[in-house]
Amino acid sequence: MTPSRPARAPAPATIATIAEEVGVSVATVSKVLNGRSDVAAETRARVEASLDRHRYRRRSRRESAHSRQVHLVFHEFANEWAMEIIRGVESVTAPANVGVLLSQLGGRHRPSQQWLDEVLAHPPLGMLFVLCHLSEAQHQQLRRQAVPFVVVDTDSATSASVPTVGSNNWNGGLLATRHLLELGHRRIGIISGPEDVLCSRARAAGFRSAHDEAGLPVDPELVRFGSFYVDAGYEHGLELLSRPDRPTAIFAGSDMQAMGVLRAGWQLGLDVPRDLSVIGYDNLPVAAWIGPALTTVNQPLGDMAGTATQMLLDLARGADLPTSRVDLVTELVVRETTAPPAAPR
Repeated sequence: MTPSRPARAPAPATIATIAEEVGVSVATVSKVLNGRSDVAAETRARVEASLDRHRYRRRSRRESAHSRQVHLVFHEFANEWAMEIIRGVESVTAPANVGVLLSQLGGRHRPSQQWLDEVLAHPPLGMLFVLCHLSEAQHQQLRRQAVPFVVVDTDSATSASVPTVGSNNWNGGLLATRHLLELGHRRIGIISGPEDVLCSRARAAGFRSAHDEAGLPVDPELVRFGSFYVDAGYEHGLELLSRPDRPTAIFAGSDMQAMGVLRAGWQLGLDVPRDLSVIGYDNLPVAAWIGPALTTVNQPLGDMAGTATQMLLDLARGADLPTSRVDLVTELVVRETTAPPAAPR
């Protein structure tokens, strides 16, 4: 009896294999792999599908100046919040002799395909995305080009397949609101971030949970959503604090929003914290220096960014991550802008 031979593993796919299957030139497949934008969308989709079926992985690339850079991508940056992220990234990249290239997406939470194609024409060592996400097809594009990526996001809801560092926003909202309730406040307003951003909704959910714990209803008229910037805090703060039944405390979705609320309160002649208590979120360095110093929720932005950067460098050297999701703890920092509500005059 002739012994059967073990079946041979199928040969790995080549660019020529992909080109023949799809019915395009080798040059076209190469363009797709290299992130070139001069390929028709329908053709690109067929090539991408074939690459996925064959689990094609790009061979290692030659060392270049770009391969010693981390590309740090914000949906937008315009204040101290972004600077805390940048400082956290550089605390890890500088000792590793790795450069940092900054980009922003003009407020968009997903990069355009053209933008990504242009970046990948000269692939970096890796990419860090802050409050922005890629489509699944874009994830695959990065993986095929052997460009690792990590997301710094505060919404705690990124796909398990995407390495992510975040924080517990629901807990932050809960801690802030509990503090105000324990001080005796019963009409508490909240100004959170954009309603379509998950971290904004998570902080608002924590706000509601604290009310549920205390057996108190939430007045929907005191719940507002807006941008995370000073102007949103100021405009919503003016509206809330001009009401005849104004809140005695406001929980803001960021320290910048809280500063806008403080300005609105001062403009209306309210004393903080006697007439109005205010809590911010993030614990930016400026929060401790304004007068009165801001009570806020510490979101460890620098640690989040540093952790994400170390994960990225580990992936770039071929290491396996022990976990794809890291959530850092949020804590309440009590300073001078919260106190029990003043007795009616």
